[in-house]
Order: sequence, then structure tokens, then C-alpha cells
Amino acid sequence: MARINAGRFTHSHSGDLVVFLIGMRINSPWRPDLWLPVFFAMPRMLTELFREPDSGLRGFRFALGAGGPVIVQYWDSLDKLYAYASAPDSEHRPAWTAFNRQARKAPRAVGIWHETFQVSRAESMYVSMPTQGLAQATELVPVGPGSHHAKDRLSKPR
Repeated sequence: MARINAGRFTHSHSGDLVVFLIGMRINSPWRPDLWLPVFFAMPRMLTELFREPDSGLRGFRFALGAGGPVIVQYWDSLDKLYAYASAPDSEHRPAWTAFNRQARKAPRAVGIWHETFQVSRAESMYVSMPTQGLAQATELVPVGPGSHHAKDRLSKPR
């Protein structure tokens, strides 16, 4: 079980920060031959990224929503995210090619989506929680003078 941080905490970070959401939707659950390869591609990519300390991926969280699995990723910069996505020797390229090939054969069987956010300001609050999210991707710090309220944390210069 993860260690619980007793008390009130927030995250600390300066510099660029990119939040990248990526997910899939299984539209044809009876066709695992079409959606399982998409599902299993993401762990290979995450493993590859974590093996390379300079990849730019700071951390991630996995969630299972009503629409399917979602991964929230935290990146150092847009440049590093784009560099990985377009690198010809990365796991992303064959996964993207395979998805497009299958999508032409069986349109609508599985959907994928992503959203990218370049974050100029962010605030967080964690009370009696294990380190997670932005705090795991950056630095967990105790809430102290000048950071008790969300508006205070958002107004701090990065």
C-alpha cells in the first residue's frame, strides 16, 4: 500500500509543464482482435519512455472511465512530447501505423483520442493522500504560509 502523507500538501514546480491526456474507446467489445493491440501498445510506450530519463515524460496516471481507459501524462515540454511522437524508432510509430491500418479495415471498432495542455499556472491540494498526480511528476511540498488557498497557490509565480 502506498505511504499516506499526513497533512495538507501541494506541488512545487517551475518551468514548462505539459499535460497530455490520451485514451481509447472500445466500440466493438466483441472484437478483441481489433482493440487489444491498441490497449497493449500504451504500456510498451510508457516502458520505453521511462527507460530513457531524457524523454521528457515526468509521470503518468491511469484511470478507467465509462468511455474506456485514460492516461494522464505529465511532460517537460511540448518539444519533447512532439519529438517522441514523431521519432521513427519509437514504439509510437509502429503502434500508430498499426492502428491506422486496422481503422481502415474496421472503422469505428475502436476509437482513440488525445488532448494536450500547455500549463502556464497550476495548483493542487492533497490531504491525507499518497503522492500522486502533479506532485508525483514534480515535487510534493507542505502547504504553508501563502499557500493555504487555491487562489494563493495559483497567484504564486513559477
